[in-house]
Amino acid sequence: MGTDRVIRAVVVGDVMLDSWLHGSAKRLAQEAPVPVMSLEATEDAPGGAANTAANLVALGARVHLVGIVGDDDCGDKLVQSLRLLGVGTDLVTVPGRRTAHKRRLVTSGQLTARYDEEDLDAIPEEAERELLGRLAAAVADADVVVACDYGGGVFTTAVRRALAGLPLLVVDAHAVAPWRECGPAAVLPNYAEVVRLLGDGTGGWTGDRPAYLMARSDRLLELTGAGIVVTTLDGEGTLLHRSGHPPYRTYASPAPQHMATGAGDTYAAAFALWLAGGASPEEAAEAGQAAAGVVVRRQGTAICTRYDLLRALRRQEGTVQTAERLAQLLDEHRRRGERVVFTNGCFDVLHRGHVTYLEQAGQLGDVLVVAVNSDASVARLKGPGRPVNPCEDRMSVLAALNDVDYVTEFDEDTPERLLRMIRPELYVKGGDYTAEMLAEAPLVRSLGGEVRVLGYLPDRSTTAIIGRMRSLP
Repeated sequence: MGTDRVIRAVVVGDVMLDSWLHGSAKRLAQEAPVPVMSLEATEDAPGGAANTAANLVALGARVHLVGIVGDDDCGDKLVQSLRLLGVGTDLVTVPGRRTAHKRRLVTSGQLTARYDEEDLDAIPEEAERELLGRLAAAVADADVVVACDYGGGVFTTAVRRALAGLPLLVVDAHAVAPWRECGPAAVLPNYAEVVRLLGDGTGGWTGDRPAYLMARSDRLLELTGAGIVVTTLDGEGTLLHRSGHPPYRTYASPAPQHMATGAGDTYAAAFALWLAGGASPEEAAEAGQAAAGVVVRRQGTAICTRYDLLRALRRQEGTVQTAERLAQLLDEHRRRGERVVFTNGCFDVLHRGHVTYLEQAGQLGDVLVVAVNSDASVARLKGPGRPVNPCEDRMSVLAALNDVDYVTEFDEDTPERLLRMIRPELYVKGGDYTAEMLAEAPLVRSLGGEVRVLGYLPDRSTTAIIGRMRSLP
């Protein structure tokens, strides 16, 4: 993202409470051939516009949420959960109206049923007037406004018109056609919604969906009146359309459909925040895709934090990097105020001692860089027969560790050249060293960094492991 300032975001729309009811089903009911679920736990989380707001807070924005709730226990639970998450709430209470509540029954990790309670009729005129007043005050100093329109009755004609002309309005709506007169900066329909919008006689065409949309890119922009249209393709990623540019594709990693609850809210939050921070639409689309990829691997209605997203984006960039490209990437991390931790070694046979100290090292900063001795360097240091594993394999294994952000190779006996290029805030080593024993310590300190030796697990070394293997009959 192009700026480190705190983004002021307003989310307006249909809020709801998501409840996940977990239990076991070990028998069938006597009155019908249906499973009997024994309820063991219930998890409540903000849903819809409230989930978008919660994700924006977790991603680092200051958020003001405007919407409607009923005067019921569900509304009270929702407001309480939002406050605990740090969301600034400005919700109008409508007497007699039900707060939207979606309950999902989960047995052994499998979604078995869902039932909803909600009122979908337009909000009363008195509530509309109060909502418009609160909305006008909220958007006055907003950097970005996200409208979450799921047909819950909040977006009357007057409410939509109140958002027309805003410099950065991002609309996540089940039906985007009514938003055309607002001239939104971006709209985020899914594929089925786009097919309905186009109405070109395809009847829900389901062949090569990206090709279908690419051929209709200009038409989509015309029908929505938006500067940017992002069409989501479920498990296939997204396609971004904007005038004068070819469509831009992002790709999703496959995940079970029942794990996708709230992923669209998370996408909208990250996309809007990155746009507000000065990123290009394509960069914002990648951020949205990466954030959605985080939550679809978590149970329930999940949230993607800024740390989660930055790590996911680093993974997209690629964990294994050349020294020159790594130095450029780390400059960007420092501009965001992130602390770089550096370590190095042969890592010929990865073992528990390595994993333990890399976990500890990853907790000492924001970005962990692991520099790996090349094959020639290992042979000089360790002697004939080493390395056991080639450098490419050693780097790939390290790159798969969750705590490792970047891996690079060096051919010298010491990482002095890399240290001068990277200038880490913290240099760590694991093992039975002291800081004074490390030849690199004076250089690191002269560059303004700190040196630290982490804990050592006895009898965990590559040499010992290879020795035991060679002694086997």
